[in-house]
Amino acid sequence: MATSGTTAFGPDFTEIAEEAWERAGREMRSGYDLRTARRSMDLLTIEWQNRGINMWTIDEGTIAMVDGTATYNLPADTVDLLEHVIRTGSGSTQSDLNMTRISMSTYSSIPNKNTESRPIQVYIDRAIATPTVTVWPVPDASSTYTLVYWRMRRIEDSGTGDNTPDVNFRFLPALIAGLAYYIAMKISEVTMERRMELKQDYMEQFQLAAEEDREKATFRLVPRIRG
Repeated sequence: MATSGTTAFGPDFTEIAEEAWERAGREMRSGYDLRTARRSMDLLTIEWQNRGINMWTIDEGTIAMVDGTATYNLPADTVDLLEHVIRTGSGSTQSDLNMTRISMSTYSSIPNKNTESRPIQVYIDRAIATPTVTVWPVPDASSTYTLVYWRMRRIEDSGTGDNTPDVNFRFLPALIAGLAYYIAMKISEVTMERRMELKQDYMEQFQLAAEEDREKATFRLVPRIRG
């Protein structure tokens, strides 16, 4: 018998909710069942963002620096910046230089925040509405500067019910297991023993996916010998 020849399995949210409800011990029968599952899934994906870096949510972005301007808005769905460099020039003359991330207390202790030169430090304000990035020194007019950053964005909401989830396919088992556990916590008929079984399955599925969802580049530590 031949295989399907396809690798496009991607259930929409309604199918995911049905599977989760069945694992929790009930059938999804009403519009409210779907609505409460959507709410639980949105909370679940926020929990994932608190757990650490989700590789599929990493985006690259740029901000054109303006002479005399230190603070710039980041996209509203930015969770945090992971890396950042200051770029000068373009094409064959382009040069990317590392920037040091500093804390609010370190930035506040800088005596003259209006000093103009090539930016070498960056402070990130993870505000609720609009996160911002502030560079120091303030960009001057001696060169064209571009802030290049790699950010972690928020996982998209579950939507109306006919959308596919904004997760890597490797996380689908963890998503369904986690949603089943979240739903089971709402059902009074589900025993504590069964809830713990669902939680254990969720933890195992998430760990499997998280261990695979990581950087695979070679990393070496070389001891420094002091004379």
